[in-house]
Amino acid sequence: MSKRTLRALLVAFRGQRMTFFGGFRRFLADRRGNVAIMFGIAVIPVLGCVGAAVDYSLANQRRAKITTALDAAVLMATSRTEANLPADTVKAHALNMFNAQLATYGVAASAVNFDINDSASGRTVTGTASSVVPTTIMQIMGFNSLTVNGSSTAQVGLPPYIDFYLLLDNSPSMGVAATPDDVAVMVGKTSDKCAFACHNIYTDSSMTRLDKNTYYDIAQKAGVTMRIDVVRQATQNLMDTATATAIYPSQFRMAIYTLGSSCSVAGLTTIAPLTSNLGNAKTSASSIDLMTVPYQGYNNDQCTDFDGVLAAMNGVVPTPGTGASTDPQKFVFFVSDGVADAYYPGSCLKKTTGGRCQEPLNVAGCKAMKDRGVKIAVLYTTYLQLPTNSWYMNWIDPFNKGPYGPSPNSEIAKSMQACASDGFYFEVSPTQGISEAMNALFQKAVAQAHLTN
Repeated sequence: MSKRTLRALLVAFRGQRMTFFGGFRRFLADRRGNVAIMFGIAVIPVLGCVGAAVDYSLANQRRAKITTALDAAVLMATSRTEANLPADTVKAHALNMFNAQLATYGVAASAVNFDINDSASGRTVTGTASSVVPTTIMQIMGFNSLTVNGSSTAQVGLPPYIDFYLLLDNSPSMGVAATPDDVAVMVGKTSDKCAFACHNIYTDSSMTRLDKNTYYDIAQKAGVTMRIDVVRQATQNLMDTATATAIYPSQFRMAIYTLGSSCSVAGLTTIAPLTSNLGNAKTSASSIDLMTVPYQGYNNDQCTDFDGVLAAMNGVVPTPGTGASTDPQKFVFFVSDGVADAYYPGSCLKKTTGGRCQEPLNVAGCKAMKDRGVKIAVLYTTYLQLPTNSWYMNWIDPFNKGPYGPSPNSEIAKSMQACASDGFYFEVSPTQGISEAMNALFQKAVAQAHLTN
């Protein structure tokens, strides 16, 4: 580059620099008011935005603390320890929990409310609260405080509360030997090859027992297990199952009934009144035994009045509830071999002899309870075939499937199934466990209460 060209470039640069700095000096020297006014107008909303951001941040912190305290309170209100308490008590506990949490944060709240809704499907608890937060910079804009609101909801499924009414058939037919092996023992030890251990009580005027060699005594001496023995043990086992299954105190209550201690006073008889003390109910169940008869052929053997007993049970069981702790559901557990033997001269479903009716269960009594919403669980202890017994062959076998023995298609089985609520029928053959079946029905009742409400 020549010296002349370099000199020309330096002159041009000095000229541009002078132009730039001159303009800048003129801007600084400008004292006209439009720039100051524009700045003054702009600074107000800028400060307002900054102040609002600060105040809203403080308000959100307050809201977060209130919501956290509400969360703790509603979770406590849906805990297992609170489920069995009245709603007012739970509300008070929730409020105490909420206030204790706020105290740790140094925060105050107002308009605190807890709404508790219990239904068969569970408990829903909703807590709401509000708080007033003083502002700082926003006071310049006329806002002295902000109100924040918090809410929290928790829901939990509650276990159902159920009252169980056990109706246990202890009529003479439940004295039949419990298994084929037991039947064989009884047949071999009785002159008429009878498998029924009838509990006859022959007494004199002083009520001293005269005959201690009845079929009932023979069964006991031979170690034969009767159906009534199995039912007794199964009932006691059921109390243990219910105790182990319960989540909350008094969740399950039990009542135990039989058809009567004696044929002379047959009718619905209380073994244990409705109670939540299942240990006491288990103890009471130990007294379950075969109905006694004063002598062979007493009352023409008409000791199994299902119609009368079911009508009486319908009067005992109250209207079923939702399954809440104060409104339990109602279940009747009916355990029987399903054959009535009573004086029904005008209503018997089968032929009679002198008004004596031997028939499969008449389901009218079951229907009356089910129509009120009572659930009925039926455990049919299969009526055993007794081909060596002429009475059985003449009167029972015709509706118990004839020479091929009991069957799920027998009239007895069909009647027992019709008595049961949908899904709550169980038939137990001699080789199956009555106790296991009763426990299975119990567990099914509890499970369905969870699923359908």
